[in-house]
Amino acid sequence: CALWGRLNCVSAEAPGEETAAPGQCLSLLPWDRFSAWLHCVCVVGFDLELGQAVEVIYPQHSKLTDKEKTSICYLSFPDSNSGCLGDTQFCFRFRQSSSRRLSLHCMLDQLDRDLPVSLKKDSAYYYGYVYFRQVRDKTLKRGYFQKSLVLISKLPYIHLFHTVLRHIAPEYFVKNEPFLEAVCSDVDHWPPPVPGKTLNLPIMGIIMKVNEDTQISIALPTVHEVDLFRCFCPVFFHIQMLWELVLLGEPVVVMAPSPSESSDTVLALVSCISPLKYCSDFRPYFTIHDSEFKEYTTRTQAPPSVILGVTNPFFAKTLQHWPHIVRIGEIKLPGEVPKQVKVKKLKNLKTLDSKPGVYTSYKPYLNRDEEIIKQLQKGVQQKRPAEAQSVILRRYFLELTQSFIIPLERYVASLMPLQKSISPWKSPPQLRQFSQEDFMKTLEKAGPQLTSGLKGDWIGLYRHFLKSPNFNGWFRTRRKEMTQKLEALHLEALCNEDLLFWSQKHTEVETVDLVLKLKNKLFQADREHLPMKPDTMEKLQMHIDTIILALPDDLQDILLKTGTT
Repeated sequence: CALWGRLNCVSAEAPGEETAAPGQCLSLLPWDRFSAWLHCVCVVGFDLELGQAVEVIYPQHSKLTDKEKTSICYLSFPDSNSGCLGDTQFCFRFRQSSSRRLSLHCMLDQLDRDLPVSLKKDSAYYYGYVYFRQVRDKTLKRGYFQKSLVLISKLPYIHLFHTVLRHIAPEYFVKNEPFLEAVCSDVDHWPPPVPGKTLNLPIMGIIMKVNEDTQISIALPTVHEVDLFRCFCPVFFHIQMLWELVLLGEPVVVMAPSPSESSDTVLALVSCISPLKYCSDFRPYFTIHDSEFKEYTTRTQAPPSVILGVTNPFFAKTLQHWPHIVRIGEIKLPGEVPKQVKVKKLKNLKTLDSKPGVYTSYKPYLNRDEEIIKQLQKGVQQKRPAEAQSVILRRYFLELTQSFIIPLERYVASLMPLQKSISPWKSPPQLRQFSQEDFMKTLEKAGPQLTSGLKGDWIGLYRHFLKSPNFNGWFRTRRKEMTQKLEALHLEALCNEDLLFWSQKHTEVETVDLVLKLKNKLFQADREHLPMKPDTMEKLQMHIDTIILALPDDLQDILLKTGTT
């Protein structure tokens, strides 16, 4: 796992106190620790008169808009055609209606900045992690007990939260609300999700211990990854084409028999271009009641760049015009080598009962890598564990994505001005403009062929990618990082100057202007967490204090009281 390496659950009689977390200088309010992990916990039940309804929200002060509650209601239950008897787990994702601030906000933003892309919180969306139970109950009018326990969070920790639900949900259905209060109280004792730290996460009698090898009763390889090999088994021979479709931000719909299969497959697709961030919208489980249903199913415009996971047969007709449809049957690991299945034409997809496969007219830019197919087929023949197969597949996707992105990283790094061009007395220099043609020229000698043996139309793939939301998101992030680096280098250059000597050679007005500018730069550096040497901020503050003390008393009083904007 990129965050902590390994997550272990060990039995424990009582949770011990966790180590001090960074940012404890901030005064923690009740439920702040809980909010670092979860927004709230919901219980969704079925009422004969009202239909699906949120019965419980905990903690009780948690804020959800009516629109958010409606989304949670409809997304927390499988479609009736899924026929999910017993216990079912899945995940959904929906838009946040309004922004909210936490007292821990600044600290969590800093922690989030240091996380790899696959573990960053989702600023505009919530994830819902569902444990749904449907069992026969003759005492109820409907004849069935139907209820979902749902964890609402900004964090994409799929494996962690599904494990938490497996541990707490069965007991909750017996003990109800007092048990839920105890669960939430435990989570409110968790330390913040800090990268590279050993964390003890107590939850109802066990401690989930992260990044430390101990005698374990349950072992999870990561906090966030899905079982990649299991998810891609139904479309085994098309993994490379699917990688291209996700990389290019093409509209893809996954049609599956249940929310478990649909959500796992969508999450697997999104993760296959890691460490590149998938920048478009994706919905692991999407229903006809979703607030974006009309927006995403209209035929009056081209389908948007989004990956949808659906189970309702109605979508087979509604989304017929979508260019890429992945049809998944019931996911199970193959006991024998999967047979090759050709890409199917879209006109052959008439109902949700169509055979599993990929329905598209897309022609991949790259030649198919037969080696990975053979390696995974051999694993099936030798009964290699699914976890090992997933590791092989994940490494393959990682190396493919890195081979693709390294030439872009190399070219974008060349847009950075030379350090010698940074003058303390001028504004930081600007990054040079990204030129598609200049980048294409670099591919002949420094393209993906340096790290990948795959043949094909790499140039065409890059040209398509440069028009995609994934490129826009990636380049925006890289440009921001490089601009912040230039700001940091500019501050370091200022620190190395004798600013007091400069102020003595200039008027009081110019000196006051310099002090105010330096104060603003300090404020900006702190707010944006600029990547500076540890002592730069202290040096700059010392420069400011020294200059102020050299000024007349009346100006000293004003400048010492003056804040920053």
